[in-house]
Amino acid sequence: MTENESKHWLLRPRTIRLLWIGFTVVLALLVLADMFIHPHTLFGVDGTFGFYAWYGLLTCAAMVLFAKALGLLLKRPDTYYDD
Repeated sequence: MTENESKHWLLRPRTIRLLWIGFTVVLALLVLADMFIHPHTLFGVDGTFGFYAWYGLLTCAAMVLFAKALGLLLKRPDTYYDD
């Protein structure tokens, strides 16, 4: 058995590369499908092309930044429980 075969299938570099390619293709197809769907918008901006893709990306980035800031605010020293 080689080293690559002994790893879990999700840890193999080939599987990881194939998953990246597969998910990228699916995401691209979902964004392209937006050209064929008539949006029923509530606001002006939600009718733009690829709105849900870029809105999700920006929202995810904002949540990560908020979590990092919250972590800095709530961080305690390593010796907090030693006292």
